[in-house]
Amino acid sequence: MRSIILSTAARFLMPMILLFSAFLLLRGHNLPGGGFVGGLIAAAAFGLYLLAFDVQETRRLLRIDPRTLVGLGLLVVLGSGLTGWLKGKPFLTALWGRYRLTGFLHIEIGTPLIFDAGIYLVVLGSAMTMLLALAEED
Repeated sequence: MRSIILSTAARFLMPMILLFSAFLLLRGHNLPGGGFVGGLIAAAAFGLYLLAFDVQETRRLLRIDPRTLVGLGLLVVLGSGLTGWLKGKPFLTALWGRYRLTGFLHIEIGTPLIFDAGIYLVVLGSAMTMLLALAEED
């Protein structure tokens, strides 16, 4: 039996929880937050959806196999570490690049943000692998 209240709440809450997860990912580095906490919050959003619906609906919404997310996240983490090494610096050295989006809008992207994004994917993928495996046992 499916709860209409839970399924309706999950549809409204999930985008807000994922937005908060992205905020935590981008806020990280020298402040609390980052890839680990953001990935946990994103996994909690998908876990709520899993409780409200079923495994097939959650897999359809996730669109990618969680184990693929783990592998992709590990590759992103490795790439962020190798960037400094390829520039002749120690592995995982923080490097920053400044990019111009428009005439007056610039953005700085660094390897710590890329590292956090990889951790985000690893945590989300591993948590979803466990949650989906537990849900499929029932």
